[in-house]
Amino acid sequence: MDREYDIIVIGAGFGGPVAAKLCADAGLKTLLLERSKEVGDKVISGLTIPFYGFLFAPSFIRDGNPPFERPSDGIDNYIITDLENEEIILDNSLKVPLPFSPIIAFGYNTYCKPFCQWLAHKAVDSGAELRTSTTVVDFIEKDNEIQGVITDKGEKIRGNIIINSEGSQGLLAIKAGIREKYPAETISLADTYDYIMPKEDIDRIFGYSVKMCWGWDEQKAAPPLGYGNGLMVWPYRNSLHFMQDQCLRLDNQKVPNLRKLFDIYHKKITSKLPWWRDLVEPRIKLRARMWEGFEIYVGLNRELRQLPLVKDGMILIGDVAGLESTELCDGVPAAWFSAEIAAEVAIKAIKAHNYSSQALKEYEFKIKSHPIIRWSISGRNRYNLRFAQKTHNLKKLKRYIHNGWGLGALTTFTSPFLKMVIPYLKKDPSILSKWIKMFFRYYQNWLYESYDYQRGTLAKSSQMKRLTKEERKFLRWMRFIDIGVVLMTRIGKKFKNIINSLSTSMNTFLKSFLPLIEPLYFFILRVSRPFAISYSQKLINFVKKANSATFTVINERGVKYYG
Repeated sequence: MDREYDIIVIGAGFGGPVAAKLCADAGLKTLLLERSKEVGDKVISGLTIPFYGFLFAPSFIRDGNPPFERPSDGIDNYIITDLENEEIILDNSLKVPLPFSPIIAFGYNTYCKPFCQWLAHKAVDSGAELRTSTTVVDFIEKDNEIQGVITDKGEKIRGNIIINSEGSQGLLAIKAGIREKYPAETISLADTYDYIMPKEDIDRIFGYSVKMCWGWDEQKAAPPLGYGNGLMVWPYRNSLHFMQDQCLRLDNQKVPNLRKLFDIYHKKITSKLPWWRDLVEPRIKLRARMWEGFEIYVGLNRELRQLPLVKDGMILIGDVAGLESTELCDGVPAAWFSAEIAAEVAIKAIKAHNYSSQALKEYEFKIKSHPIIRWSISGRNRYNLRFAQKTHNLKKLKRYIHNGWGLGALTTFTSPFLKMVIPYLKKDPSILSKWIKMFFRYYQNWLYESYDYQRGTLAKSSQMKRLTKEERKFLRWMRFIDIGVVLMTRIGKKFKNIINSLSTSMNTFLKSFLPLIEPLYFFILRVSRPFAISYSQKLINFVKKANSATFTVINERGVKYYG
């Protein structure tokens, strides 16, 4: 008996719609199921999506016009040693330097709901069927093979392969016998305050920076209970999020009264932290308070990390597969990467009419060997903060913060990043110019709120058909870069082993030499600042006036994406 669908995707968060779109693009009959009445209702908070998520995302994200609220140029870390006496150390070393900032961004701050809706629109446009208000409660199973789903309405829907993107709780994955319940020590609860704030105030007070606070536990400021978590403040277009988080249980198996503690910490820091108290508090209005859980330390648990990600007829992606970033509390890039890999493996399995776990094992192998995913789920700086806090070791505290959310992050991130970049350059020599156009297009879209499925309008000057001298010059530079990459890749083939060795050893090199390089780097930034500010403003003015076609990318199907 033929099954109703080739692919059934459970969950329309960040990963599910991506998998659904890519499967539908391949001509597979695809169904996307979402339990909420509207896509995004269960992920209504916000976050920063790091730049590497967009660089290595499926091309329709990278070359498209996704909605976001504000580009981010980096992180301001406030290390609070004595809140009462306002003794605070600032580490803001992880910043995209001028003149590249703010157009070249560290990441993009976004509300989850509109972004997930954008992704779902893309899936539907490609031919996927979307059903909301539909909760999967069980599976159709025969001889240990998942052959479909059973909904809360009692409907039985048959599918050849189920792509499970249900989120961090993973109740269906547990029911299917693939995963186990995550222990409370690995789950963090986020307490988020959503404030309205005039855009001009956010521009002046925050600029493009995310702010994080760290300190000693007895101050009852941040991070709560000395458990390695902290306080984060995300600026959006005309609102901001104040978020503090804490694991559900501590090492000694105590279950803290999080609601009570969160209230204490929130009151303490909003009344004592100088920049919040004096600059932010008088200009904000509370709009909502939200609670959300995420599986922050699953990747550090060896037993959980070794659990399977596939079963006969089923693939797990995103949070349900335990792919949350330990340092950044962000699972979006991993959701996109795993969704794309799952779609590739599922398409191949459908064509072969083989839905067994053996056929789907390729997915598991690719996830466990993915450089960015492996790096993302294995960082220990946030986890290790507790050891510095227990002994009040300021040197350790500063080192963990610098290595997690400062320039020291390069000592763990550079090698996996290069291992991703090199194959991309080999596969598509034009990828570097596509990335550059992405940054410029995204910034122009931010300026004019011009996103797909939204009514934002570009300035008249940006819609002119005739390109200006500056725009033609920009495009010539892009062609020059493409030619340069082609030549580099040809030369690189002769030195393949050397290049691979260098990329692998970059983390080790930076661990030794970054402390020596940093002073010179910051000296150059200080000396060049007047020029950098001036040139940055010229770039911004160029983007403001540019024809949106200047930043257009033509995808594999010959489709043009416009801002």
